[in-house]
Formats: sequence, structure tokens, C-alpha cells
Amino acid sequence: MTEQLLLREDRGHVRHLTMNSPGNLNALSDAMLAALQEAFEEIEETPGIRAVVLRGAGKAFCAGHDLKELTAARQAPDGGQAAFRDVFERCSRMMQTIPRLPQPVIAEVHGIATAAGCQLVASCDMAVAAEGTRFGVNGVNIGLFCSTPMVALSRNVPRKKAFEMLTTGRFVEATEAERLGLVNRVVAPEDLGTETAELAETVAAKLSTAVKIGKRAFYEQVEMDLAAAYAHTGAVMVENMMDRDTAEGITAFLEKRPPDWADR
Repeated sequence: MTEQLLLREDRGHVRHLTMNSPGNLNALSDAMLAALQEAFEEIEETPGIRAVVLRGAGKAFCAGHDLKELTAARQAPDGGQAAFRDVFERCSRMMQTIPRLPQPVIAEVHGIATAAGCQLVASCDMAVAAEGTRFGVNGVNIGLFCSTPMVALSRNVPRKKAFEMLTTGRFVEATEAERLGLVNRVVAPEDLGTETAELAETVAAKLSTAVKIGKRAFYEQVEMDLAAAYAHTGAVMVENMMDRDTAEGITAFLEKRPPDWADR
């Protein structure tokens, strides 16, 4: 089931993951959450993978949680409380796994990315969207405030804009999402796969030890105050400078030649 729900393809050093449940707009069902968690944990232990692209099959990227599945859970004696707690905890765990991965993760977004689907875009390190894509944390429209999606969203877009989206359920188009900082770039639908792949390949071509060190430091420092962030990243720079391939990269630059990196 995992392989059917989540397709995997390696292109060089880039792992492409495709959520493959178009019938429910790639909703984050119990099975989809498990498949994504398993895939990310596997990638973390795969040094040959240097970047990840996450996309959705069919008409949409991801429509959020599977509301039919959540509604069915209400038949339990506790009215679904234990099931609800479990699904939101597992979803939060999966979302937090993405920034903790050594490899950058790029969302390739089309159609819609709503509620937890919008959260998934915000949790990725970068995102490329097709023109016409719509983003929303629209649970409030059916009486369910998008509280967990709010965590990732409010760390990507300005606070007042995030609050407006959360309380009105208003959708934003791809161009506005780019202005707000939710996505990196907007491209023509026919160019989406190519543009995202090129971005991933650009990242994958860099010295992977440097990218891994940098990604870890990026998320660590962003939660610190200014002085602590500089102290921490200074130590990270020292760690990076001590890497053999970094020394070779600097020497090669000074000698105007390609670096002879062992990490190849």
C-alpha cells in the first residue's frame, strides 16, 4: 500500500516523491501520513540522496486531512477523541521531520494546497508553484480552525496575513503566495516539473556536507535571539571550515580550477 500511495523515483542524487491518491486529492489519510513518514526517515539514512522533490498526482498537490476518515472515527466510544489526537500528533511529527532532514525538500505544487496540504508546502524548505495554484488554510469555513497548519504557515508568511487567511478561510493565488513568501517562484504549469527538477539538481550539485551543515544551522538559528544566533552560526562556520572538501573547494577557487571533492 505504501508504494501505491507514494511513488518514489531517483534521478541522479534527487529523490522524487509523488503522493499518489488523486481520488481524494492526495489527502493526508492515516496511510499517507505513514507512507510519508517512512519515506522521509529512509531518505535521512540515504547519503546518496542530496535533495528531495515532493509532488502530488492528479489535479492537486494535497487537500489536507482526510475528512471522511476523521468523520468515521466519531463512531468510536470516545467520539473519536483518541483517533483525532493520534492523527494530529502523527501529522505534526511528519511535518517536523522535513526541516530536520539533512537534505533540502522542495514542494512541487499545483491545483490546490489546502489546510494540512498548505501546511505541507510551508513545512518544505522551498516550493515551486504552477500558475493558478490556490493555497488556503480554510478549515474555519467548516468550523475547524487550522491550528496545526497555523504553526508552519505563521513561520513562512507575515503574521497579519497568516491570521487573515486562518480566520477568513480566504484562498490566495500562486502569485500572492510568492509575494507572501510561501513559495519561492511561480511558473507556467507546463514548466512546473522541469523548473522544480532544475532547482533540486542545482542544490544537489553543491557540496552535500556544506548543505547539510547549513540546513541544520538555518533552522537552529532562526529560533534564537540575535546574539545567540551569531554565536551559534560562528561555531558552525568553524565546523564547516574544518571539512576536508571545504578546504579543497576554497583552494580550488583560489587556483581557478574545479574542486576535487571526495563527496561526489
